[in-house]
Amino acid sequence: MKYGILTLDDVQVTGKTVLLRLDINEPVDRKTNTLKDVTRIQACIPTIKELAQRGAKVVILAHQGSDIEYNNFYTTKPHAIVLSEALGQNVEFIDDVCGPAARIAIKALKAGGILLLDNVRFVSEEQTLFELNLKLSHEKQTDTLLIRKLAPLADIYVCDAFAAAHRDQPSLCAFEYVLPSAMGRLFEKEYCILSDMMENPKRPCIFILGGAKIADAFSMISTVLKKGVADYVLTGGLAGQILLWSKGISLGDASKNVIRERGYQKYVAAATDMISEFSDRVILPDDMAYVKNNIRFDVDIDNLPNEEILTDIGRKTAEKYQRLIYKSETVFVNGPMGVFENTLSEYGTKAVWMALKNTGGFTVIGGGDSIAAANKYNVKSSINYVCTGGGALIRFLSGEELPVVRALRYSSKKTRQEDSHED
Repeated sequence: MKYGILTLDDVQVTGKTVLLRLDINEPVDRKTNTLKDVTRIQACIPTIKELAQRGAKVVILAHQGSDIEYNNFYTTKPHAIVLSEALGQNVEFIDDVCGPAARIAIKALKAGGILLLDNVRFVSEEQTLFELNLKLSHEKQTDTLLIRKLAPLADIYVCDAFAAAHRDQPSLCAFEYVLPSAMGRLFEKEYCILSDMMENPKRPCIFILGGAKIADAFSMISTVLKKGVADYVLTGGLAGQILLWSKGISLGDASKNVIRERGYQKYVAAATDMISEFSDRVILPDDMAYVKNNIRFDVDIDNLPNEEILTDIGRKTAEKYQRLIYKSETVFVNGPMGVFENTLSEYGTKAVWMALKNTGGFTVIGGGDSIAAANKYNVKSSINYVCTGGGALIRFLSGEELPVVRALRYSSKKTRQEDSHED
């Protein structure tokens, strides 16, 4: 048991039917019916392989596609092909979630066999509107169709979906209330590494925050600074621009309009308070870059253009950030420094990621864009830890107890109490 949650070391799975919730949500090429990336699938392989080798009957539940937009949903059939190749054994697929076909397939599963059910978000109770509008407690979620149909067929529930641990949905938070439950190896690894980083980081510890998810970034900055986790926070992307604006630096109308159009101007006041409280620990860009007529221009922050959109931190800032990375023992990065997809505005992101590759400190990255940048610059294998989570990672680092963590702890406590009564 770790952090009050049972691990695979604490459960007997031989001959048992195990419901395994994964996050293998990957970008899909619908024209070829194939996956564009397999990072999350690869990360789940150790848990699946261990359960199968220990003689469990493994039933995988997973989602595919954003649950904000129904048209983005897609079948998990391509995932079964990738899983089969990665595991070296056949992973059965059934285009059903909890109906008669799925239940028949589960009952027919042999020890060591693996079955992937179709996209759980094809079931309405797994969608965001259901979650946000009904706000069911975990106990009440046990009355949903998915739980009522699948739980009676299973002996154990294992959650290995840390990337989805911020969601409060039945497949993630309700099985724990009716089945003995544990976290899988990936969940265990991610949760333990991040907990250790928050509780006892090697110092100096710096956080580098960029990208365009401003609410998440500001919440995290505030938490890690107030708790003393980060010695310094280095900023880029829109987060860095808003902080510059809050300090009275003229971004120019073009860049301000980008911030306004995204509804982010409201964060300028919060940024002002943050700069005031932590002025010595929040590191802002010294220069920025923009692209005009297919040419990159780097300019000091006191001379930013009015009619051009800022797309990257400047070269001086990138090199300063590199020096700070090399001096640090712990480096966490979430979000690119600019529009790294464009070669003319990738300098800052590339410089930071190459420093992550070459530094001797412990390095952690998280979020989809961060992973995409690591893949682009071929540095992922050099980073000590690549977190599969995006929203879950941010929520965790912001000090929030994740719904799935709360459910797993409940189940683990209940299981311990039941075991002690039997003794």
